[in-house]
Amino acid sequence: MKIDCHIHALPERSIALLRRDPVYRVTLDGMKWHGGNYPDFTITEKWFDPETALAGMTANGVDMGIMSTAPKPLFYYEVDLEPAVAMCRETNLGLAEYQAAKPQNFRWMAHLPLRYPKAEVDMLDKAAAAGCCGVIAGTSIAGRRLDEPDYEIFWSAVEQLDMPVLLHPAYEHVSPGMGDFYLGSVIGMPTDATIALERLICSGMLDRHPKARIISALGGGFFPYQVGRLRQCISYRPELKHVKKDPWDYVGQIKFDTNVHENASLKFLIEFAGADNVMLGTDWPFSTGIDNPFGMLDTAAGGAAAIKTISESGPAAYFKLKA
Repeated sequence: MKIDCHIHALPERSIALLRRDPVYRVTLDGMKWHGGNYPDFTITEKWFDPETALAGMTANGVDMGIMSTAPKPLFYYEVDLEPAVAMCRETNLGLAEYQAAKPQNFRWMAHLPLRYPKAEVDMLDKAAAAGCCGVIAGTSIAGRRLDEPDYEIFWSAVEQLDMPVLLHPAYEHVSPGMGDFYLGSVIGMPTDATIALERLICSGMLDRHPKARIISALGGGFFPYQVGRLRQCISYRPELKHVKKDPWDYVGQIKFDTNVHENASLKFLIEFAGADNVMLGTDWPFSTGIDNPFGMLDTAAGGAAAIKTISESGPAAYFKLKA
């Protein structure tokens, strides 16, 4: 069973909530989306229909998708408590319906109102009871970061429930120079992934929560390729003197998806991190997704055994699925 750990959806329940509540600042003209947190686009069936999603997975050679919310359209971390909880509730119910429709093909990750500590834990408990197999969390939460003290409760909860966290860029900020040429996605998203990982390491959050499990989307951003720079700075900078472990020692607790777009980059990631720390992730159905994931793996993975680890036995064990 070939498993994709990084697939997104806009469940019909979430779309209906956007239509009826103006707090989300979205106008839907038929299926044309205007406003909100995402540029204008047309919602096609690949975003909300399980059969169409399954057809897309099949075209990619995938048997099972670990579904999660579409981050920029539906995170809505910035809204008040009630609409934040409503969006997460409807999204989780919608994702659970994917699994109910095709249990042999879909599992799902919970969406949580991460600005609100008590609500996020309550929502996680409900999602776990409803059958989620993990959590998607933004690399930033309406300007906040998951290494801040208020998020100790989040990391304790996912540890206790043994829920892996897909750490996904949240699309929140466009830095100077990135407003043109789609650089907010091209550069900004891998940068945000890198910042999140290095802050979790340098803050000691991962030391305090050693059983927390993270999948870093976008192949870890720039972290695997520039970890030596962090290591060098730890060796002499006073701001980092408290960091006692080598940053690469957190690999294992941190795993990476394959969404890196370049065969040579994927080959490096697999060789450097080890196939057991890399999992197939395509980012489907976004245009930044991987269209031929097994073609890349055939070139980059180094053999059939590594491909099986990355796409079958590794994610099956990680998400506690029957392979």
